[in-house]
Amino acid sequence: MDNSGNYQVGFYFRLSFQGQDAAFQDVSGISRELQLEEIVCGGENRFKYKLPGVASSQNLVLKRAILPPGSQLVNWCSLCIDQGFGLAIQTHDVMLSLLNAKGEPSISWTFHNAYPVKYAVSELHAMENQIVIESVELAYTFFEISTDESINRLFI
Repeated sequence: MDNSGNYQVGFYFRLSFQGQDAAFQDVSGISRELQLEEIVCGGENRFKYKLPGVASSQNLVLKRAILPPGSQLVNWCSLCIDQGFGLAIQTHDVMLSLLNAKGEPSISWTFHNAYPVKYAVSELHAMENQIVIESVELAYTFFEISTDESINRLFI
């Protein structure tokens, strides 16, 4: 729930990349998980100790209707994926904001040091009348969660 007691809806969000809003219809992969290491103790056969390890995250997956060439995001994908190791990969922070009914951010996730690792286009079928979807997958170092009060202080 947000501060007004209303539940958040998942269809009203905004993604910001390099200071510009980028419209996407689907965003997934917002998760982090603590890896566990199992340790066997000598002489104890009933159980294993589970110790915390390193935190890991899934890649952020963004989907939208395909845009004409020249999109800043598609150009970034091309630079990172197609150029090999001849050029250093350019990382950027990407912010995803869940918006309230007034269109203001209530919760935001900032994905630090993100860079594209996959670009894909949906299948093309001559007998179907569907919108062509492009999908961009971003790896990142970590993400931070901000609420509406801290968002207003940090990003506005």
